[in-house]
Amino acid sequence: MADALRIGIAGLGTVGAATIRILANAANELAGRAGRPIVVTAVSARDRAKDRGIDLSGMVWYDDPVEMACRHDIDIVVELMGGSEGTARAMVEAALDHGTAVVTANKALLAKHGPDLARRAESHGTTIAFEAAAAGGIPVIKALREALVGNNIRRVSGILNGTCNYILSRMEAEGLDFQQCLKAAQELGYAEADPTFDIEGYDTAHKLALLTALAFGTEVDGDAVYVEGISGVTPLDLEMAEELGFRIKLLGVAERTGAGIEQRVHPTMVSRSSQLAGVMGVTNAVAIDADPVGTITLVGPGAGGGATASAVVGDIVDLARGNRVATFGRPSNELDKPIRAPMQRHEGGYYIRLQVMDRPGAAAIIATRMAERGISLESILQKGRDARRTANGSVPVILITYATTELLIRNAVAAIAEDGVLDGPPQVIRIER
Repeated sequence: MADALRIGIAGLGTVGAATIRILANAANELAGRAGRPIVVTAVSARDRAKDRGIDLSGMVWYDDPVEMACRHDIDIVVELMGGSEGTARAMVEAALDHGTAVVTANKALLAKHGPDLARRAESHGTTIAFEAAAAGGIPVIKALREALVGNNIRRVSGILNGTCNYILSRMEAEGLDFQQCLKAAQELGYAEADPTFDIEGYDTAHKLALLTALAFGTEVDGDAVYVEGISGVTPLDLEMAEELGFRIKLLGVAERTGAGIEQRVHPTMVSRSSQLAGVMGVTNAVAIDADPVGTITLVGPGAGGGATASAVVGDIVDLARGNRVATFGRPSNELDKPIRAPMQRHEGGYYIRLQVMDRPGAAAIIATRMAERGISLESILQKGRDARRTANGSVPVILITYATTELLIRNAVAAIAEDGVLDGPPQVIRIER
């Protein structure tokens, strides 16, 4: 058997501790699969005295993870600290400059600096493995980077944030409002004290940017992702979705179009008969539409110490076997510069909820503004008009459109607002049929 692979781990939170636990508990089995022992020889974290429920004896402790990354007696550096700048970035760069392979779960770092880090890795003859950075325990990175290389990928879409999926699932099942479900998610540990990164879609956007680069052979372009969160979704929206045969999910969608590559994150109405619609709670799912394989859907736990650590250990074993793949699937100089498809060019059906002043002529104004822009309406619904009338005398009106463009919808809704018939901001949710 070959010499031991020596690991240095920076970040001993939930995922870091779970990674050490797996490597220790399955040491013999992993050695057999990797063809060599895998040993954690060094660690780094902010609090040396904290009890993490793991045995750190025999491991060298480094207060400075950058110093650890510069050691020549460490073969792989595992970065589990998080953050797109600061210590995490400095440590990864230091490791790559020493020709040391990096395993990371840091989606924010790669979404912002992925192209530069990939070039740095190649210039020093090493690579970055990041299965844990998107969809937790689901092996979607490996699928895109390796298993599906013989396919022309047309579209990647998925539920990439367990917090949002839990909130929407519970809102639908129990008829609760957003704030009630967010509080429950925080109490259960599914949402952070400051949940903005999750509920406003940024976490999903970072993951989507990585999947897009792998799917289409482009440089990571995190700034190109259009982002909306779920904080504006109401119980009425979920009720109407069910009545119309849909379920609302926060989706990340990357698609090659005639205008370029579309990257978007937003609440979406998906058919209740689709596989993504059936994914509830904190579970994640990714659907990949490719030729010739067709559409495949990967479903599994998207977060949590065990699921994420599973992905980290998978990357470590791959590297132990000598399986080194270019960070984004092909050499950096062969990655295309992405052509951004403007969100305004997006085409599809739309659900529009308007809080309309209940007075003569209001409905005619709405219909006129839509018709002026060539938007065809599939249906107009007033659900529980009297029961839902507000103190201001407004009622909810639901519009379902046939396929049209984002630009026309935005222009029409803005024109309706200018006509003074609305009592509050409109809700616009895209429909994926």
